[in-house]
Amino acid sequence: MGENKRLMLAGEWYIPDDPELRADTERRAELCAAYNAATTAPSADRHKILAELLGGVGESVRVRAPFQCDFGYNITIGAGTFVNFGAVFLDTGRITLGADVQIGPNVQLLTPTHELDAERRRAGWEKALPVTIGDNVWLGGGVIVCPGVTIGANTVVGAGAVVTKDLPPNVLAVGNPARVVRELT
Repeated sequence: MGENKRLMLAGEWYIPDDPELRADTERRAELCAAYNAATTAPSADRHKILAELLGGVGESVRVRAPFQCDFGYNITIGAGTFVNFGAVFLDTGRITLGADVQIGPNVQLLTPTHELDAERRRAGWEKALPVTIGDNVWLGGGVIVCPGVTIGANTVVGAGAVVTKDLPPNVLAVGNPARVVRELT
């Protein structure tokens, strides 16, 4: 494994313009294209492509096309999870979805972050912070989850919310930035 990929996987600053990472991106592009083109294929065939693309896929996972990601191998999806149309999972860092998660259309799970220092940002430095979604979470349509965020089990995030900080279990959060508006039982 090359130095930039090792740094990326460790959550350290790295340069993404790297031959090894470019090859990983090409692999992802081919698998995403195959998955997105297979909308009428038998579910077993689609699941096989998804299992090759992602780092882990539980039983009865459903992901509607189009689906896009950076690498795929940093994504784990728990059993019974549903991902609706237009999901974008930028997985330069770990993205972990628990079991029975509901993802609305056009949801973005983002792990990359860039330098605030203009010189280093221009030079291409970035790093990734993991995104973790607990069991039985529901993310409404258009939700954006920012790098480094954990959302606790059974939490509901309203449509269009931008989640910039961790959310505890069993709450309803809405808005930009997302804020807890009440506890759920």
